[in-house]
Amino acid sequence: MFKKANPVENNKETFHFLKNMTGCLIAGKWTSEGSAFAVTDKFTGATVAQISAATPAQVQRAIDVAAQALERGAPPPAERAVILRRAGVLLADRRQAFVDAMVAEAGFTLPDAAGEVDRAVITLNLCAEECTRLVGDVVPFAASPGAHQRMGYTVRHPIGIVCAITPFNSPLNTVLHKVAPAFGAGNPVVLKPSALTPLTSALLGSVLLEAGMPADFLAVLQGEGDTVGQWLLEEPRIAFYTFTGSTRVGRIIQQAAGLRRTQMELGSIASTIVCADADLDRAIPKIVNAAFRKAGQVCTSVQRLYVERPLLDEVARRLAEAATAFPAGNPRDPATRVGPLISQAAAERAEHWIQEAVAAGATLLCGGQRVGSVVQPTVLVGAPANANAWCQEAFAPLVSLQAFDRFEDAIASANSTPYGLSAGVFTSNLDRAFIATRTLRFGTVQINETSSARSDVMPFGGVKDSGFGKEGPWHSMREMTEERLVIFNP
Repeated sequence: MFKKANPVENNKETFHFLKNMTGCLIAGKWTSEGSAFAVTDKFTGATVAQISAATPAQVQRAIDVAAQALERGAPPPAERAVILRRAGVLLADRRQAFVDAMVAEAGFTLPDAAGEVDRAVITLNLCAEECTRLVGDVVPFAASPGAHQRMGYTVRHPIGIVCAITPFNSPLNTVLHKVAPAFGAGNPVVLKPSALTPLTSALLGSVLLEAGMPADFLAVLQGEGDTVGQWLLEEPRIAFYTFTGSTRVGRIIQQAAGLRRTQMELGSIASTIVCADADLDRAIPKIVNAAFRKAGQVCTSVQRLYVERPLLDEVARRLAEAATAFPAGNPRDPATRVGPLISQAAAERAEHWIQEAVAAGATLLCGGQRVGSVVQPTVLVGAPANANAWCQEAFAPLVSLQAFDRFEDAIASANSTPYGLSAGVFTSNLDRAFIATRTLRFGTVQINETSSARSDVMPFGGVKDSGFGKEGPWHSMREMTEERLVIFNP
């Protein structure tokens, strides 16, 4: 059932912590020069803040400051580690402010917002650890005839100015998976958060500065992608772009980057396969959470669920029962498990896709109703292969079940999309598990887990149209450095 709205809170009181953080952060100062845009509460639709967008002059100034910071150099690794750890402590201390911001601007439920804060603290501490062990390798010159007297090793140097362009669906932890490794590797960072969720990044910028991050090593530029984002793409002094978002925008960034390096985490249609020998008591709770957390607005959310035919009826029944027990509605209600989508337009699109699939022959087991920007958790069975709910990225609380008779057919269908970010397989058969790891063309293949399980220490990234490069502190820091070979020839 949908949860009813509580009275709209006083936005000025709720967001008193913003104070002067309503513009762009450059060289440690918040400035408001551009035109203002509204940040709305994704459940009530009320305006919670007015944010000043960056101007071309501010973008230029931010890059100038970052270039000067790069020339001067970052604090030593041990100091960078201390700063990141201190930021984790401050973030945890200000948990409620971050939760309030994400519930309002992203529509997160209280559990989703709290989980985002918890993971962000972990990410900061992991990055702090990696600061002090960012090392190269010794080159075994003795393997080459006549070169045995040589000694060689590689060292890693900051790559340069890093531009981080981040999404609405993880306005804290995904931002930190870009900003913290970039600074940890010694690079100045220019952050452009989603214009849908700018408040969390403003809060984060304040925390990082208070933790001791040099003011010229962080800029936060607010605004839309087709203005501020485009100006950043036209700036030749940026050495590295790290982006999470749609494949369409990823192509634009990659084309503009040219020979400069990038890390792209793009679109996805995530699949999970349930074999007849799966432990359903273990699988069903994981699947329902992975399908509906953050209202399904996660790039690895389970959208396609392949079920071996003998289990189809039981999985469909149990999944529908579990989905029905996920209350949808007001994200400020502690009982709510599914909050609003990022906009009413997104919710209307999801509703249309569900209706379209049903009209084409799919069976609606539960959900599908929409009130405002909230869509009830939805389970479909037998959606046609050309239905949008099956063949396009839904980014909504929607999962579609399909039966399979041959394991190879399920793998082939999962591989048939243009994307390849993450997949999951539930089975107790080792042969099938190893077949899956060899043949599923995804950046991550998880056995007895869903496509959406993630630990912040792991390498994370996709293949095909889901992008390239890896997130995860150890891996990101290496992406954001240049490897230099040093040779001594006595």
